[in-house]
This record gives sequence, structure tokens and C-alpha cells, in this order.
Amino acid sequence: MFTLGAVLAALIRVGAAQESSAPRSVWDGVYTEDQARRGETQYGRNCQACHGADLSGNPVDEVPSLAWDGFLTQWNNRTVKDLFDTVKRSMPKDNPGGLNARAYVDVIAYLLQSNKFPSGSRDLSLNTDALAQIVIEKNKK
Repeated sequence: MFTLGAVLAALIRVGAAQESSAPRSVWDGVYTEDQARRGETQYGRNCQACHGADLSGNPVDEVPSLAWDGFLTQWNNRTVKDLFDTVKRSMPKDNPGGLNARAYVDVIAYLLQSNKFPSGSRDLSLNTDALAQIVIEKNKK
């Protein structure tokens, strides 16, 4: 026989599971400040030589900007998983896929911070299903 406490605990777990799989926005604080700092270090080691210290890219060499309008034109209304998959598949240019998943996710946290999306209390997840639920949006809704 179920007790009221067991039923309530089960309902709370179901609600939390539904909440974690609900679509989110980069405006919801999906990374931490510590994660963005780790990402900045990785960016300096693996990305800065091509994309620049200011993330502006290099249009002459067809290196895309990772900041502001250049970034948001490419990624607006796409998911963080889309960004993760693209970066992991193609970067760094001299060693595509050469970083571990944590390094890629940390760099993405740094990109989100650099584009003025707010930080939160939990690291951006390594789980690609969770990343697929986070939408990059130019404007807060």
C-alpha cells in the first residue's frame, strides 16, 4: 500500500523530470561563472588564435565572429546542442574533435557569457539531450 508521502515523492520526481526536459532559453542562466572562466582559459588555448581575443573572428580568412550580431545571426533560434555539435565537429581547426566534451561545453559557457547571457547556479550540462532543450535567443521573452 502506498503512503501519502511515497505518492507525493513520486509526483515531485515526475514534476522535476518534466521541468528539466522543458525547453529553456539562454536567458535562463544555463551556465555558471566558474564554468565560463574555465571556458575562457580553453578559448585562449584553442580558439583565440583564429577567432581573436575579442571573439570578432576574421572576415578576410572567413573565420566567423563569436560575439554579438555575428554570433546571433548564425545561432538565433537554434539550440545549444546545435552549437556544441558544430564546434565539436569542426574545432579547433587544426584538431577537430580534439578536446574533451567538458572543454567544449566550457567554451560554450564562455561564449554565452561574452554575448551577455546571464549566468546561473548550475553548470551547462554535458548531456546532449539537455543541451537540445536550450534555445539561443537574441531577445529575452
